[in-house]
Amino acid sequence: MAHIRFGLKNLRDVLNTVGGRSVSKRFLAQDAELKRTALYDFHLAEGAKMVPFAGWEMPVKYKGGITEEHLHVRQQVGIFDVSHMLQTRVEGKDRKEFMEKMVVTDIQALQDNQGTLTVFTNDQGGILDDLIINNTDKDYLYVVSNAGCADADLAHMKATEASFKKSGGDVKLSVIENALLAVQGPQMVSVLQPGVDFDLKNLPFMTTTEGKVFGVDGCRITRCGYTGEDGVEISVPQSGAEKLLASLLGSSQASVKLIGLGARDSLRLEAGLCLYGNDIDATTSPVEANLTWLVSKTRRQKLDFPGAEIIVDQIKKKPSKRRVGFVSSGAPIRGHAKIFSEDGSELIGETTSGCPSPSLKVNVSMGYVKTPFAKNGTKVKIEVRKKMIEGEVSKMPFVPSKYFILK
Repeated sequence: MAHIRFGLKNLRDVLNTVGGRSVSKRFLAQDAELKRTALYDFHLAEGAKMVPFAGWEMPVKYKGGITEEHLHVRQQVGIFDVSHMLQTRVEGKDRKEFMEKMVVTDIQALQDNQGTLTVFTNDQGGILDDLIINNTDKDYLYVVSNAGCADADLAHMKATEASFKKSGGDVKLSVIENALLAVQGPQMVSVLQPGVDFDLKNLPFMTTTEGKVFGVDGCRITRCGYTGEDGVEISVPQSGAEKLLASLLGSSQASVKLIGLGARDSLRLEAGLCLYGNDIDATTSPVEANLTWLVSKTRRQKLDFPGAEIIVDQIKKKPSKRRVGFVSSGAPIRGHAKIFSEDGSELIGETTSGCPSPSLKVNVSMGYVKTPFAKNGTKVKIEVRKKMIEGEVSKMPFVPSKYFILK
């Protein structure tokens, strides 16, 4: 393990130098032992610039730079090492009921091998983390949550497990120590299909399966991602991670490149997707974050999840603020910029993240504004370095999503 001091300002300098974004303090390890994924040496051999992120040494970019990597994912195929994320396995006959003690979504309704995005909430209706829960056909739930919240998520799940068992519930929680690769981009199918023994047309968005991938046993393939492009995440035993990655990079079907955290951030922002700690946190509710669709109707009726009464009341009456997207020109918008009404007379909110869009050649950002100003097309002013930048509330995603959904 490396012992590295790397403060917030240093990482911001790295990201801004190569066209990246600012990152929440909680993602940065200072004076701490940093963990390394099974692919650490592989990244170094590929010329990666490594930085601390969520307690791990992770690649922020490779030789080509962030903009080139970003556009490559939009046009071809990019591979992200996301092994720092928390993967858990939830077993027991009451596993779905157990997860519903913590999240807002109807887990009982998930079919075999179907997954869903959801959020952990607290008693005040705030978001503790966002996560994906997959209901496998192997009598367990496969759960993936954020690296930056891994310790807190695991502690929360374990505490809930202890309480649930004490009241007679049958559940068993364990951590999956696999590597995790995200393969994203319009040519993903042409690259991955030769390496699997099933038809990827039978694996639509938010479904999962187990199998062998390029000769590596024990993989779980889930059709999902954080870029807005068609893609999969492959949970692979650490012993087979390098072999699998080398096979994907060696594809003759399309151009495949490794992609770092910098492009991952700009891609997710163009896709209108939240970064926990920036765009959502324990002080924002799913309704305020424009994630009301995660709160299942059955759960709204039962009011049986943390913060249910507050969240459902917000759904009925509308919250005081909303997460929205903005497009602007001129100086790039970052997080924590003040947002004003069009005439500049009223402070109406604050941005949470932003970047110059490599795909659209304009600046994109997101943030929270007072609800009366949340309508698409609303003109605003955003303060950047004591200058007012003209912006407009925009529909998200900024770049249309290309998920593979069966019709």
